[in-house]
Amino acid sequence: MADKLRNQQELERLQAKYVGTGHPDTSSWEWRTNVQRDTYSSIVGHRPLLSYIALAENEPVTKVRAQMIRKMIQPCGPPPLREEDEIMLEAANSR
Repeated sequence: MADKLRNQQELERLQAKYVGTGHPDTSSWEWRTNVQRDTYSSIVGHRPLLSYIALAENEPVTKVRAQMIRKMIQPCGPPPLREEDEIMLEAANSR
């Protein structure tokens, strides 16, 4: 029983420390965004991988690096509307 509690506490500590580990309330959009950002960050941080992608795209390494960094802003598009936002939009449209 103590191991179960300790494991749960450790998981909660890691989730609080690292944003990308997720939690029960993490939406699929947030999870996909974190995965994409981690991927782009890894590519930008590893020069051989970045060079490989630049070679495959026939683009300069600096241009590919800048594109990857730009893609990190919204890698999966704009966030979906939350229920509160939808209610506010409906109220505004009904006026």
